[in-house]
Amino acid sequence: MGMLKEFKEFAVKGNVVDLAVGVIIGAAFGKIVTSLVNDVIMPPIGLALGGMDFKELALTLKEAEMNAAGEVAVAAVTINYGMFIQNIIDFVIVAFVIFLAIKGVNKMNRKEEKKEEAAPPPAPPKSEVLLEEIRDLLKKQS
Repeated sequence: MGMLKEFKEFAVKGNVVDLAVGVIIGAAFGKIVTSLVNDVIMPPIGLALGGMDFKELALTLKEAEMNAAGEVAVAAVTINYGMFIQNIIDFVIVAFVIFLAIKGVNKMNRKEEKKEEAAPPPAPPKSEVLLEEIRDLLKKQS
């Protein structure tokens, strides 16, 4: 029973829950960025480069071997550098968006810190002020 209790404490800690939410949102964000790159950014770039599709760029090391029926018996060996370029573009966009998000969060945190620093200390309670006055009067009488 002790192990189950420890697991429950571990699982419901704020950091674990925050991490789980971050992973789920990150996965969904990755799909959005991939769609942005594939469907919005890359088509105009491909058009500007003469209709080139980066995904199809590859260096063929060995051609495919066909059998007598004209079917592929052994697949071609290729280095798909176009997909690599595509993934680099995905990464750069994700990194930039995350940078902007973190920059915004840091800016908000700095504003909160400034508010805390700028706030004057609260005035002492009236009872404390009265006690200080009594103390000062007693010192004068002594």
